[in-house]
Amino acid sequence: MAFNVQEIRKDFPILQREVNGKPLVYLDNAATAQKPQAVIDCIVDYYSNYNANIHRGVHSLSQEATDAYEGARKKIQEHFNIKHAHEVIFTAGTTHGINLVANGFNKFLKKGDEIIVSALEHHSNIVPWQMLCERTGAELKVIPIDEKGVLILSEYEKLLSKNTKLVFVNHISNALGTINPIAEIIEKAHEKGAAVLVDGAQSCSHIKPDLQALDVDFYVTSAHKMCGPTGVGILYGKEEWLNKIPPYQGGGEMIAEVTFKKTTYAGLPHKFEAGTPNISGGIAFGAAIDYLNSIGFNEIEAHEHELLRYATDQLTTIEGLKIYGTGVDKTSVISFNIEGIHPYDIGTIVDKLGIAVRTGHHCAQPIMDYYKIPGTVRASFAFYNTKEEVDALVKAVKKAKTMLT
Repeated sequence: MAFNVQEIRKDFPILQREVNGKPLVYLDNAATAQKPQAVIDCIVDYYSNYNANIHRGVHSLSQEATDAYEGARKKIQEHFNIKHAHEVIFTAGTTHGINLVANGFNKFLKKGDEIIVSALEHHSNIVPWQMLCERTGAELKVIPIDEKGVLILSEYEKLLSKNTKLVFVNHISNALGTINPIAEIIEKAHEKGAAVLVDGAQSCSHIKPDLQALDVDFYVTSAHKMCGPTGVGILYGKEEWLNKIPPYQGGGEMIAEVTFKKTTYAGLPHKFEAGTPNISGGIAFGAAIDYLNSIGFNEIEAHEHELLRYATDQLTTIEGLKIYGTGVDKTSVISFNIEGIHPYDIGTIVDKLGIAVRTGHHCAQPIMDYYKIPGTVRASFAFYNTKEEVDALVKAVKKAKTMLT
């Protein structure tokens, strides 16, 4: 079926509403994507028809819920081309998955070891590693960026050494939209015997990563960036790593046997899934993946690339507007400022015109420090956005500039 953005928009109830008396123009997709009716219906169906705890009951509702939840895990496995379903760990989101790995590496690091992050990271892929270094005495090193917001790979190669144990990098920068060359980053890290974790929170709504082809050790993402619900995500880990890492939390479901003398842990994936999970969220994550695949990631990528090109061309006609993140490989995110105007003020005015953008440092303060700015206005586009919405954004930004200068 041919890509038809107007038909796709009908799948999203929220896109039909108004904000401040204006039709909603939602351009904050890097923060969270909107939800199609199919995902909303999936959640309602679970609570209406087969709400029950999973893995624990012999009654019919529990079996139905378990089958649906594990079916979602299988969908995720197939979507990301993961070798084993038990390598898919359900989490509360990307941040949870990163912290799970960081906690697990307590036992593997010591003083003198080194871990590497990039200068493009979200705070959730900086702070856990700083905490890990504080606990273990390991040293944190940073891959620098250039003026275009692109990682300097020659500097990355210099940072790698026999002491490098872990490398962490996002697939796509949430603040700039830069697509990082993760295949090359992974390959060079593996040459030194280091493990690699990729933060895929910003990438998985735009592209379809093949995790076996990438040979990545860990990959994390969140459902809500992929048109799924909040409060659920996944950690992919290679089986050998997940078997070595200790459990992150103790409780029900993650045990094999409990006595007051000793507890033994369940096998994968349950070892890392203590307690009652976000059952409806996991099932709806599977529904979101079905929905995105029904549209097709080639079609999504092509449409979003055209929106990025068009929006870049239109916004750069505004005198004094500067875009941050101008690398060749980037996705549909435009971070910008207008000379002499605080980004918050622009965001406030365009909101009054019904347009939702993000302003601030986007949980990426080191990037803002590099450019010596307090933050940016960020417009982030999804496959359900249109050129007419880009036009509305440009008109609103021009109006804001007139009002504020």
